[in-house]
Amino acid sequence: MTANAQTLWLRHPRACSDPAAAGGVVIRDERIVEAVPAGATPATPIDAAFDTSRHVLLPGLVNTHHHFYQTLTRAYSPALNKALFPWLTTLYDVWAHLTEEQLAVASELAMVELLMSGCTTVADHHYVFSGALEHAIDVQVAAARRLGVRAALTRGSMSVGRDDGGLPPQSVVQDERTILDESARLIGAYHQRGDGAMTTIALAPCSPFSVSRELMQESARLAEARDVRLHTHLAETEDETAYCERLFGMRPLDYLEATGWLSSRTWLAHGIHFDDGEIARLGAAGTGIAHCPSSNMVLGSGLCRTLELEAAGCPVGLAVDGSASNDHSNLAEEMRQALLLGRLRYSPSEVSHDDAIRWATRGSAACLGRDDIGGLAPGQQADLALFRLDEARFSGAENPVAALLLCGAHRADRVMVAGRWRVAEGRPLGVDLDELLARHDRAARALRA
Repeated sequence: MTANAQTLWLRHPRACSDPAAAGGVVIRDERIVEAVPAGATPATPIDAAFDTSRHVLLPGLVNTHHHFYQTLTRAYSPALNKALFPWLTTLYDVWAHLTEEQLAVASELAMVELLMSGCTTVADHHYVFSGALEHAIDVQVAAARRLGVRAALTRGSMSVGRDDGGLPPQSVVQDERTILDESARLIGAYHQRGDGAMTTIALAPCSPFSVSRELMQESARLAEARDVRLHTHLAETEDETAYCERLFGMRPLDYLEATGWLSSRTWLAHGIHFDDGEIARLGAAGTGIAHCPSSNMVLGSGLCRTLELEAAGCPVGLAVDGSASNDHSNLAEEMRQALLLGRLRYSPSEVSHDDAIRWATRGSAACLGRDDIGGLAPGQQADLALFRLDEARFSGAENPVAALLLCGAHRADRVMVAGRWRVAEGRPLGVDLDELLARHDRAARALRA
């Protein structure tokens, strides 16, 4: 606690996702120090108050899976209306030409877009490394620090290219010694530990079939030795299952376990095509699932069994996935998609707006191995999202928290990260948004060309 710290009460929100904080929260430095009951005043002496009577208060949303660089190839005509594998092979030939400058602006744009949607912890899975991308993760760390967002960044990898039966061109695969050495360097340079960590690094081969068995195993060993997390795509499509059975003679989860990845250190993107026995194994291991509703629908991949996974013991979080398979980076909109897709899979009585909010906050935080974010309890980080219901879409709404999802909230009015405002009146602070959009558009045009 600093000597000049101010104690701030976010006073009497219009509504709050946590009934225990219905009267708001008290913040000192980067932490919540008190959750105020409805109609009460803080027991903690305060220096200032901020009126939130027109706001719905949520914990800052937490994204668990994304590909920032894909913001440069949204709605790309040659890749439209394709399933996962042909979609990938079409776009790999574009992504192979990505430069560090393009990645930097794509990462900044994606983080700003997430931040404006109420997201305070961003995650990215970057695995495309051409010769022009020697410092890709360093570039992303720098962008996150400038914006003041928490970032769970992963050192992705691909080592099996088309010459060896893989999907990507050879120009974006790397030798495995380089991958492991770079992974170790990034952990040492940037990975922060403990409550309040702003930057974390995880190891993330793109998929079990885009790297060798040895790299999967060595990544797991390095993650264990350095105490960092593991991330990859798994069980996204039936085609993937068939591919793994042909290549390895086993289903994707069996292969994951055989390479030392079935553990509570791991969280998986998509996790759609698991049978009952596999769900039980995932739950017993405590492996997390990053649910990607919009991407799953755009690519026709299938319906994630969120409720069964959660009941089995898996942390279930929410993710926007890549902006070329979504095609946005808006986690508030993703909550609505998760709610609607959950009701299609189950029923209205089984999946509520509270479930979708839980996935986007506490569930996502658990996927990233964190309990200091994703909630409004005293001691947690002061990561908050405040939404106003003053657009036409909300008029007549009786339940303000449910209205965020049912009426389609897409932009937060105010966002706080680690006790500091990062969005005010719907605009990111310290960012020239028009200039960023112009730079991003130029980069997208150059990449497509």
